[in-house]
Amino acid sequence: MTTVADVLIETRGLHKHFAGRKLGFGFGGAAAVRAVDGVDLTIRKGETLGLVGESGCGKSTLGRAILRLIEPTAGVVLHRGIELTRLNRAAMRAERRELQIIFQDPFGSLNPRKTVGATIAEAYAIHRLGGRAERARWVGEMLDLVALPRDAALRYPHEFSGGQRQRIGIARALALRPGFVVCDEAVSALDVSVQSQIVNLLQDLQHELGLTYLFISHNLAVVRHISNRVAVMYLGRIVELADVGDLFDRPAHPYTRALLSAIPIRHPDERREQPILRGDPPTPIGEAIGCRFAGRCPFAEPRCHRNDPQPTALADGRSVACHLAADGTLPPMTVAP
Repeated sequence: MTTVADVLIETRGLHKHFAGRKLGFGFGGAAAVRAVDGVDLTIRKGETLGLVGESGCGKSTLGRAILRLIEPTAGVVLHRGIELTRLNRAAMRAERRELQIIFQDPFGSLNPRKTVGATIAEAYAIHRLGGRAERARWVGEMLDLVALPRDAALRYPHEFSGGQRQRIGIARALALRPGFVVCDEAVSALDVSVQSQIVNLLQDLQHELGLTYLFISHNLAVVRHISNRVAVMYLGRIVELADVGDLFDRPAHPYTRALLSAIPIRHPDERREQPILRGDPPTPIGEAIGCRFAGRCPFAEPRCHRNDPQPTALADGRSVACHLAADGTLPPMTVAP
């Protein structure tokens, strides 16, 4: 059972809408793009919460809204009980020492005109920590932490491989010793062999420093390996949240089933249920009526098109936003040997 003391990050009714374009010749309204549309989420101290979903479903926007790198349209974000969405700029800067992000592109996120040492030390300068000698020592310690030589501080990002650049990005994110880190597709731009090294590094650092991760990824195998719980996002909403074993072994939401069915099989003789999805994902522009997945769901009923399902706690502890899963009428997922 999760207690208040266990919760590090909490969102309540979090929304992020972007202004839409008006139609040509001045006709039509500018409906908002509802990238994040009412997310209630808790992240426990010391855990890794995986966040998965199709491209464009709002995963990265949610991560940035939690950190207030982009301002939420509505809703509340709490960090250790402190309401981040109410803090002014100075108070948020102080709080941001505990909240950091590792970006997807390890090259694009680094300034090519700054040395690695200057990039890492920038965090100390912004927060006015230490003198020149102390900052140089801290930079060396951060390079040790991510298994890079100390002379890397004198070199530039283009002199490193993709995996090494991501290690630099990790060192920069951890320079202020935060407690919470958003890993936004942190391994997707890397070769498979390098991905495993970075994932292992993230896990080692989590155990050593007591970190909490929101791990955003398309790679379901990596998510299964690193996560304690997994949240499935569809069109701005969390449609299922469960312990990693429960979600991968017994997915409850039809969309989760469709995602997992896309994982490559390990043996030619293996058979897996292949849910048939109809049509394309609906637009995130404007307010949706009914279940966002109803138009593609093979099990949809008339009520699914009329009524928006709210997250419901099931007997096994998971949360799922599906009328059929909530009342136990969703057909079980079958997997043939």
